[in-house]
Amino acid sequence: MQTLAIYQSLWAMERRQPDRMEWPLAEKLHRITDGGYDGVSSEWTDRAHARTVAAHAAATGTGIEGVCFPRTVDALKPLLDLASEFPVTHLNVQPNAMPRTVAEAVGILEGWLRLAEEVSFPVMFETHRDRMTTDLHFTLDLLDALPDLPLLADLSHFFVGREFPVPVSDDHHAEIRRILSNAWAFHGRVASREQVQIEVSFPQHRPNLDLFLGWWGTGFDSWRGRAGVDDTLIFTCELGPQPYAISGADGADLSDRWTDALLLRQEVRTVWDRATPNRERSVK
Repeated sequence: MQTLAIYQSLWAMERRQPDRMEWPLAEKLHRITDGGYDGVSSEWTDRAHARTVAAHAAATGTGIEGVCFPRTVDALKPLLDLASEFPVTHLNVQPNAMPRTVAEAVGILEGWLRLAEEVSFPVMFETHRDRMTTDLHFTLDLLDALPDLPLLADLSHFFVGREFPVPVSDDHHAEIRRILSNAWAFHGRVASREQVQIEVSFPQHRPNLDLFLGWWGTGFDSWRGRAGVDDTLIFTCELGPQPYAISGADGADLSDRWTDALLLRQEVRTVWDRATPNRERSVK
């Protein structure tokens, strides 16, 4: 039976509030676990940090999404070794090499894909600003060249980066569907045309939340048709701290991001429950 696992981002647990109080790593991890999340998304570049997070995950039976930022093909090798030593559910590569041409980018991606064949966990490439995948159209060109490129879809970056007109045109919906057809995991935040992260609990933002929920539902349906009958889809709540979070004149966030993440988690679970079951689709 296919399942949905919802993770919480460690980065999103940074407070960055006027009181300057921050939680220690152990408290962040326990808050995530006690909050009912299935796992944690964490940078996976430092051995000591990875050891601590992996020990907590092993003790609590939760999963880990590792995140890394290689600039070259060879730079991915030690990160794969780290993720093998301290196991992750999957490794999320933010492709930090930013060539100007598709041909150059494909060469780098092919090198990373060859390395990924040597490990037992999935390796995915995140759609993210200031990365190789910063531009929607460039990323679509990459998919034309590498039709099986496994993506981790964070649609907020494309929405604000391209400043889609609202209502979103059929052409833009089709472009997003093409991204979703290669998405094997998701990062969840809601954007507007002008802001990469808006407060999901504010009633004026409900149309944007519904737009993203619709896209995620399409992505879930696509995933269910491609994944195995017992696979798990991972969706990470990633409501980031300032300056992703919008602050008021007092320097504090306009909303409680923890509460907003719990709301987002419930909305996403509802969408998942409505997605087309795998048994009704042809599984590749």
